[in-house]
Amino acid sequence: MSINRVVISGNLTRDPEVRTTQSGMPVMSLGIAVNDRRRNSQTGDWEDYANFIDCTMFGNRAQNVANYLSKGSKVTIEGKLRWSQWERDGQKRSKIEVIVDDIDFGSSRGGDRQDGYSQQSNDASAYSAPSTPVVDTTSSVYDEDIPF
Repeated sequence: MSINRVVISGNLTRDPEVRTTQSGMPVMSLGIAVNDRRRNSQTGDWEDYANFIDCTMFGNRAQNVANYLSKGSKVTIEGKLRWSQWERDGQKRSKIEVIVDDIDFGSSRGGDRQDGYSQQSNDASAYSAPSTPVVDTTSSVYDEDIPF
């Protein structure tokens, strides 16, 4: 049995881009920056490093969600990883991206609340209730901090 699930929480690196396939299905592309912390081996200090993750969401929900997101928006997404490969100009290229199944809105960097509950469109079915409680991710635990 294989499990391919990922949950990512971070800030959008750019405004979402929505395009439509030839069959008429909306596709939203967005980038998310997720901070990681590592100990600097020379100074011993903890330093933040950004990871940039490409994400894609399909369907009418993607079109609706894009209306409420902008660069800097805080989001938590749940989905699965997908690897794709193609050839361009004679060179093979590949990438791993997250195919978004669920998205929860957080607050933007400016502090404005952007969530599907207070700014719902007439299509209330386009948003889902949070499936898990919000977890405080500001405190970090590292292997060096665990006593066993």
